[in-house]
Amino acid sequence: MRVHFVAVAGTGMGALAGLLRAAGHDVSGSDTSFYPPIGPALERWGIRLMEGFSPEHVADRPDLVVIGNVCRPANVEARAAIDGGLRYASMAHALAELVLEGRSPLVVGGTHGKTTTSAMCAHVLASVGMDPGYLIGGIPMGQSESFRLPGPRRLPLDGGHRTSSRKAPFVVEGDEYDTAFFEKTPKFWHYRPEVGIVTSIEHDHIDIYPTEESYLAAFRGFAERIPEGGLLVVSAHDPLVVRTLAGTKAELAYYALDSDDAAAPPHWMGAIATSGPRGTTFDVYAGGVYAGRAALKVPGEHNVRNALAALAACCQGFGADVKQAMAALETFEGVKRRQELRFEVGGVRAYDDFAHHPTAVRETLAALRAKHPEGKLWAVFEPRSATACRKLHQDAYASSFGSASRVVFPPLGRPDIPEAERLDLEQLAAALRERDILASCLPSVDAIVEVITREAEPGDTIALLSNGAFGGIYEKLEAALRKR
Repeated sequence: MRVHFVAVAGTGMGALAGLLRAAGHDVSGSDTSFYPPIGPALERWGIRLMEGFSPEHVADRPDLVVIGNVCRPANVEARAAIDGGLRYASMAHALAELVLEGRSPLVVGGTHGKTTTSAMCAHVLASVGMDPGYLIGGIPMGQSESFRLPGPRRLPLDGGHRTSSRKAPFVVEGDEYDTAFFEKTPKFWHYRPEVGIVTSIEHDHIDIYPTEESYLAAFRGFAERIPEGGLLVVSAHDPLVVRTLAGTKAELAYYALDSDDAAAPPHWMGAIATSGPRGTTFDVYAGGVYAGRAALKVPGEHNVRNALAALAACCQGFGADVKQAMAALETFEGVKRRQELRFEVGGVRAYDDFAHHPTAVRETLAALRAKHPEGKLWAVFEPRSATACRKLHQDAYASSFGSASRVVFPPLGRPDIPEAERLDLEQLAAALRERDILASCLPSVDAIVEVITREAEPGDTIALLSNGAFGGIYEKLEAALRKR
């Protein structure tokens, strides 16, 4: 099949293009630019690239045109496909039709943690021999791609937790963002989940969901799409998740830590035993029965919860042996851009993390402080998303940086937001200083690099928090520290 992607250079669109090319389809794609890393990756995967948007790009009438959700209704290439009578679809529908058909999707949703939890699920299922496919929003450490075609069906006839009759598993990170301008529904509604995970729910994507109720409705719709014979794995740590998803027709499996004030009795419970620079160990209880001690290299309580969710989905949902699944967690290295150590120069280490919501910022910084209790912890935070740049979380951000010694803000990533709605970074910095946290706003990435290079000391940890490229700060800071 000849498939053409309009706006192919996005993380999800590019990964799906690569997945379809790996499946043997003839794939092309257009976009305004093809910057690294996605541009070279698309070329490596064999995608034919076309710069800019033009009706000529679909003049040869491909069998399917996949239109990205960044495209507006006036996009000339998308319009040419639609008005010209070509078969077209959103990314979500193309994935469902061309990849998920005949497979058992494990869809991981939630405001936080879905990328890491998806990667954990894929890693566990692969480690126990089930050879899953996956499409997630980050690249697992040790891998070169964020996607993989599944192998032949290799499910156990008699799993460690229960017998599974499902087809070959395919792990999908379930984004709740909308599908396309011609269909304003959440992406994860279309992924045909048989096993689902919801890690958390906090009002996000305010540009799509103006009210909390509209956001909750997206997750209710996701849960309703899991069939009666399916499984929904739910965080009991989050009372809003429990309330929102109660009454679903699928079987429910709750998970939590023993220290959590759980809103529902957990079927999968973890008790942290040790936590330090080498990671975390925790005892696992499945259905009230002690299953053994597991270990994680990735730090933080939130990652232990993610691991419990992965165990529940893989063992209870797909029949993986519990002991084998726990052993697999020990070899999970994490995901790029999720607490990823980018470099260490002169005793100063710098981590890259995608955190931009207040809860994600808090959990990431707490995990890095636990991993590196010595030295100062710098938090360099760039608000870029439509939600992060608004004052919706003005007060919440003030309590998210408690683990940091020093906080630095660059200019807001979206200066076009009306001033009355805009996150006030100067006000936030002042609120942090009232909490005895040294915080400042600097005019540019270069100014931030200059301050860190001048003041950072051996033993310090730098947390670079952004869901974008952050003006090349990673390369600039490493070069400046090496020069120092």
